[in-house]
Amino acid sequence: QLQLVESGGGLVQAGGSLRLSCAASGAPLDYYAIGWLRQAPGKEREVASCISSTGNATHYADSVKGRFTISRDNAKNTVYLQMNSLKREDTAVYYCAARAVSKVFTPCVPGAAYYNFRGPGTQVTVSA
Repeated sequence: QLQLVESGGGLVQAGGSLRLSCAASGAPLDYYAIGWLRQAPGKEREVASCISSTGNATHYADSVKGRFTISRDNAKNTVYLQMNSLKREDTAVYYCAARAVSKVFTPCVPGAAYYNFRGPGTQVTVSA
């Protein structure tokens, strides 16, 4: 059974950077598309970014495009989200989520309901 654990969240000033990590155990990540989901208080969960199982396709929400970069290292069973130029509206709980469709290729889909494994989340707070 795949298990995901996020790390790297914290408190940062607006304009600063954080790098989130998602470490997987229990199964190799090679077959899984990974999404970084986030949920702010009172708002619906959204996919901030996602990456296909092979890493050759990525997606970014318009609100983070040009500031966030998703990457994966399947050898380390880890996916990263580099977040630069953080804004107060980026404050949320960030979740790593995964879905495997086939061993050949799993696409990245920018819909939170697509992913059927999820980590416990890490809080990101951006102050003024």
